[in-house]
Amino acid sequence: MKLIPYWQDTATPFAGADPGPVEGSVDVAVIGGGFSGLSAALALARRGATVAVLEAGRVMAGASGRNGGQVNNGTALDVADLAARLGLDRARRLYQAYDAAVDTVERIAGEEQIACDFRRSGKIKLAAKPGHYEKMARGFDLLHGKIDPETELIPAARIREEVNSHLFHGGLLYRKSAQMHVGRFGAGLANAAQRHGARIYEDAPVTALKRLGGAAHRVITRRGALIAKQVLVATGPSRTGPFFFFRRRIIPVGSFIVATEPLSQDQADTIMPTRRTATTTKNIGHYFRLAPDNRLIFGGRARFALSSPTSDRTSGRILEAGLRDAFPQLGAVRIDYCWGGIIDLTADRLPRAGEHEGLFYALGYSGHGTQMSVHMGQQMAALMAGDAAANPLRGLAWPAIPGHFGPPWFMPFVGLYYRVQDYLH
Repeated sequence: MKLIPYWQDTATPFAGADPGPVEGSVDVAVIGGGFSGLSAALALARRGATVAVLEAGRVMAGASGRNGGQVNNGTALDVADLAARLGLDRARRLYQAYDAAVDTVERIAGEEQIACDFRRSGKIKLAAKPGHYEKMARGFDLLHGKIDPETELIPAARIREEVNSHLFHGGLLYRKSAQMHVGRFGAGLANAAQRHGARIYEDAPVTALKRLGGAAHRVITRRGALIAKQVLVATGPSRTGPFFFFRRRIIPVGSFIVATEPLSQDQADTIMPTRRTATTTKNIGHYFRLAPDNRLIFGGRARFALSSPTSDRTSGRILEAGLRDAFPQLGAVRIDYCWGGIIDLTADRLPRAGEHEGLFYALGYSGHGTQMSVHMGQQMAALMAGDAAANPLRGLAWPAIPGHFGPPWFMPFVGLYYRVQDYLH
């Protein structure tokens, strides 16, 4: 079993990083070489801006290259709950932003000819308990009638047509959702940004930011410094560097995934005949899909711990048990890959983007960023060029999390709370 992401092991890595020192002046410095940063760099470079991407490690080494490869529409929150909190019009606009995000991924893959196995598969949200399906049904008229007419309720009697498991009690089908090979897309995105003129620096963690006036900053890294007229913070859950404002508002949470050996065609057809992406309704639930080579990619919040080799192995054993419980018909299928990553979770599970004290930012995708991070990179490029309406997240308040100053000391208590909620509801 390899303790590396399947996506990174089966993609040609980006090899075009700038070997020289970080120096000079640029229109925009983008901090972070994941989907948000690379997408923004591509859009900015295509607009004619000079751009430097500053990545602390390797391009796509963080959450963008460690997720489940699901390009899903629909918000992280139940749309009825979102409408009750923000009003129907705002909930609809946020939902539509996620629809647009799937379109953005598809458009970029097509325009830049990125071979990433993008496919509009649809997503099935699986009810882990009968009561969860009843809640889906109660909110369905609002979702289907006023927000997304392409959704469909799948009752318990038909759910095995979607996912052949004894665990689920119906589901909600989102037809606009997709899937892709995130390693190949990320490398293609980096190559495209570079091809259009962006300079990409790896092993260049930002250690200090000195504001020069307005949005201009001197950006200091371990490999040198440069002057930028604008700076975009797209670091995800960065735990180092001069990003204290963001750390107080983002909780780094571990998420873990295993990938099986390639299944036979009969096995794949048996467990997931429609080949959709799948998520479950529990707080500590699972998400899964089949890869292009018929491996089952099976992930979840196995433990409320951060990723490390030891943590990944422990979480992998928990996920393997969950996989075998969901699909006992697979027998002793071999686990070939196990890996973890860190999610940038916000308190309300909605991402944030905008400007704070001269720094532009797009962060907090809360485990639903594969598509939204790509989309927000494009939207932030438009915002930084002067189009304030380009930001679909504008106006969302973002208070600091009380008692949170960096390390998430409270995560074991959060994990216990969610386990109790899953047991009771």
